[in-house]
Order: sequence, then structure tokens, then C-alpha cells
Amino acid sequence: MSATMIFVNLPVKDLDASKAFWIELGYSFNEQFTDETAASLVISDTIYAMLLTEAKFKEFTHKSITDTATSTEVLLCLSNESREAVDALVDKAVAAGGTEPRPAMDLGFIYNRTFEDLDGHTWEIMWMDPAAVQG
Repeated sequence: MSATMIFVNLPVKDLDASKAFWIELGYSFNEQFTDETAASLVISDTIYAMLLTEAKFKEFTHKSITDTATSTEVLLCLSNESREAVDALVDKAVAAGGTEPRPAMDLGFIYNRTFEDLDGHTWEIMWMDPAAVQG
């Protein structure tokens, strides 16, 4: 059985600005699924975020788009290989125009920092001690 893939669809106000933000963080886009209304952000071999203009996003739902300035639609959590990698990614996100809405959480075996991208989507970046996972 092949690995399950995930495609998270996120509305964005300015597609070009969002693409530039993610490129600044070191990510790339699958140009085969990218045009003037959508961009396929490659997070890993099995994780993608489809950044959709708000008009394109509305084609897929009858509900209103969440105002991320006042509400949280979802918390997206990505693992990273070390505490240093967590810090590096969040620091890049803030330098590229994102915000860090709360202080780091350090439980010893889990280290987590959070950033909000240009559209207010919340990204939790965490490292977990492999020894703690093993029991």
C-alpha cells in the first residue's frame, strides 16, 4: 500500500506574496499544479498545501472564508528533525513577514514554536525526542 498523501487547501489574499513567503522559507512549488489562481506548495513527498486565491477557494465551498484576524480555522503542525531546525524555520517565517503569536513551548521531550503566515494560517513547528516516542 502506498503512503497516504495530504493536500491541505488554504485561501490566500495575495498568491504571489504567499508564494514568495514560502520560497523564502526554503520550500518549492509543483509548477504542474500552479497557475494564477492556485499554487501547489510542496512540504514533503506526501504533504502539499494548495494555496488558492480566495475566489478559487470559494469554488469548493458554500461556506464563508474564515477571517484569520479574529478566528482560527485550523492548526497545522509539522514535525522537524531538531530544536535548532524548529528555531531556524520559525525565525525565517518571522523574517519573511509572518508573526509568532506565542512563546515557544518546551516540555523537554517536545519543543514547539508557532508562526502565522501572511494570511494568518497557524503553523505549529515541533520536534519530539525520538526516545520519548519509543516509550
